[in-house]
Amino acid sequence: MINNYETVFIVTPVLSAEQVKEAVKKFKGILKEGGAEIVTEEDWGLKKLAYPIKHKTTGFYNLIEFKADGSLIKKLETEFRRDEKIIRFLTFRMDQFAVAYAGKRRKTIKDKSEKKEK
Repeated sequence: MINNYETVFIVTPVLSAEQVKEAVKKFKGILKEGGAEIVTEEDWGLKKLAYPIKHKTTGFYNLIEFKADGSLIKKLETEFRRDEKIIRFLTFRMDQFAVAYAGKRRKTIKDKSEKKEK
């Protein structure tokens, strides 16, 4: 059954910007190979962690919202665990209210970026 999912993952801060982009591209590729439709992708940049993880106090946050079959999640999370560049991740299935909220959030972000361009 196709559901809406959102995954947030934190990439280790010791990588270059290019290496972070490659890591994100890798996980987007896994999703696309599994038949997922990527709804949106956000790069939140380098942020301070709430507590140290593996002796790191910052990390590059990334969010991917997608539609996929539930069986793909296990494969995605296995790849997150295997990749030493990923220090934390969280994937959850979005209910109808979360989907509506995410749509409003995307629209607000888009509107703000359009105002900046003017």
